[in-house]
Amino acid sequence: MTAALATQKTTEPGRDSEFGFVAADFERVRKLIYQRAGISLHAGKQAMVYSRLSRRLRELGHTSAGDYLHWLEQAQGAAADQEWQEFINCLTTNLTSFFREDHHFPVLAAELTKRKGGKQRIWCNAASTGEEPYSIAMTVLDTLGPQAAVRVVCSDIDTKVLAQAKRGVYPDDARGLSAEMLKRHFMRGVGGNSGSIRVMPDLTRLLEFRPFNLMDASWSLGEPFDIVFCRNVMIYFDAPTQRRVLERMHRVLCPNGLLFAGHSENFNESRDLFRLRGKTVYERV
Repeated sequence: MTAALATQKTTEPGRDSEFGFVAADFERVRKLIYQRAGISLHAGKQAMVYSRLSRRLRELGHTSAGDYLHWLEQAQGAAADQEWQEFINCLTTNLTSFFREDHHFPVLAAELTKRKGGKQRIWCNAASTGEEPYSIAMTVLDTLGPQAAVRVVCSDIDTKVLAQAKRGVYPDDARGLSAEMLKRHFMRGVGGNSGSIRVMPDLTRLLEFRPFNLMDASWSLGEPFDIVFCRNVMIYFDAPTQRRVLERMHRVLCPNGLLFAGHSENFNESRDLFRLRGKTVYERV
């Protein structure tokens, strides 16, 4: 994904833990993250939530999880808005790589070729640290050339990873990149930047980065999209939330536009919105 929940396990916290994180605190977190981000946490995530939140509590100087959550629920203004974002950031992690689920990219190339000649818009939702949108951009350039009239809107709910994605800097042994891709699309760091690579300007010019929450009341995304990538995101939503998001995805896609989903996602219950076009590729009805 792109913004998937962490899966590491730690010892289950209790009243003797540093911040006194108890079942009632966990239930408050479950309610808040569901309201804010649509994420449905199951009971087995209590230890993970404590581990993530405790780092934030130390940074802020709070002495208990209950006090922090009470402050978060009551606070108002810019400081509250910023902390809500930090709350979301600390409960999400990002599992991604270049050309992950690589069966999608030949399909993308074929679709780009079919629509060649006109302006095309792609939305990469849950862009994470940038490997997915840059993989899309590389496919665009390799398929249509440097004059491609394609715009890729890259969004994520996590503002920290989005800033990292915008930088476009990665270790030179990043997974998913062949030697030829590195040569065509990246600059190698020298001196103090040795061991790093940076994406070429031809890639960055195609991309527009913006924070975005799928739970927002209104989606202000401009003109409809020809293609949407939303992979390994909706597995963290319950069925009603997933349906609402799919309905909105349907509205922002052009007729016959494509929705690329993750390997664990299945939208067969929404056949009135999308029909299967290939392996986890759906076409707008």
